Amino acid sequence: MKVMVLGGYGNFGARISRALGGDDRIQLLVAGRDGQRAEAFAAAMPGHAQGVAVDMYGTGFAQALKNLDVGLLIHTAGPFQGQDYAVARACAQAGVHYIDLADGRRFVCDFPSALHAAFVDTDRVAISGASTVPALSSAVVDSLCAGWQRLDTLDICIAPAQTAPRGVATLRAVLSYCGGPIQVWNGGLWQTYVGWAKPKRMVFQRLRPRLGALCDIPDLELFPAHYQVRNRMEFRAALEVGLAQRAFALLAWLRQTGMLKNPSSLAGLLNTTAKLFDPLGSALGGMVVRVAGLDAAGNSIKREWHIAADNDHGPEIPCMAAILLARRLADGEPMACGAYACVGLNKLADFAPEFAKWGMATDVVEKDCGRVTPQF
Repeated sequence: MKVMVLGGYGNFGARISRALGGDDRIQLLVAGRDGQRAEAFAAAMPGHAQGVAVDMYGTGFAQALKNLDVGLLIHTAGPFQGQDYAVARACAQAGVHYIDLADGRRFVCDFPSALHAAFVDTDRVAISGASTVPALSSAVVDSLCAGWQRLDTLDICIAPAQTAPRGVATLRAVLSYCGGPIQVWNGGLWQTYVGWAKPKRMVFQRLRPRLGALCDIPDLELFPAHYQVRNRMEFRAALEVGLAQRAFALLAWLRQTGMLKNPSSLAGLLNTTAKLFDPLGSALGGMVVRVAGLDAAGNSIKREWHIAADNDHGPEIPCMAAILLARRLADGEPMACGAYACVGLNKLADFAPEFAKWGMATDVVEKDCGRVTPQF
């Protein structure tokens, strides 16, 4: 299968390109606006890869996909907050499978209703959110809660390493809702909270405690309905350096007061100045998913899943779901045509080889009995 990675030399696209480039089942196209950069990146990769210049918003993009005989496009060119579905629509028009790494709430949640019919008509599959959220997060919840009668609370927190590679697009995405209203399922009803405001202490299995603040992601909307969460669904991000976390809280306050109307405009500056905090942090990041409810026997139960990624390998995690799905399509595995949010499409066990490849450690904690089960 010929696979195009759009943004294939970027922060996440480069990782996906490297993972797929040596696969004999895949002919890789590294694509982006800068053709010379794409060609140089492809030439430096082992195996056969081709660099191509494309304009994903150009009127001829769908025809370009046809001319290049693309079978699957992986869209990594974020931020997806505020982005439209032009790329996905071009894929449907060209008869190309589509996967993206979107974490924008509206982008992912509205994706199926906007595009399902188009991909059914062309007999192709389109998957949005093939990233840490909601792809990996849903795989973890499915594993932790298998057979449960009821899920009462669901709490997720990501904790990036301070020295891990950053990107302006990623910062622009998170700043888009800094200080803005976020709808959260809490107390069995929808309530409005403020993004990145009022951080609280978060505890991890292999990381030091950090301050974590509320973030706006697709899971907040998708999971309460999908898992019939009875009481609360929360998602937080915990920066390693407390001063940096409080700086985001300050930006949230400034936006609330009207003194800062568009925090996203500071993405470039913050991406540069964030390096000043690197000596205060480390290369260790991670994630935790906490669930509570009733097990198959009707007993109250609490479980946690933790992952720790050292040596600045954390950014590999958002790429894994797309890599796994691309390999399945390249194998010819049948998938129901149409457009879907990436909830329950990957099994947690499928990620195990990827975690092991990067030396990541995972633990499952049974809170009531205090038992910790290392997975890798």
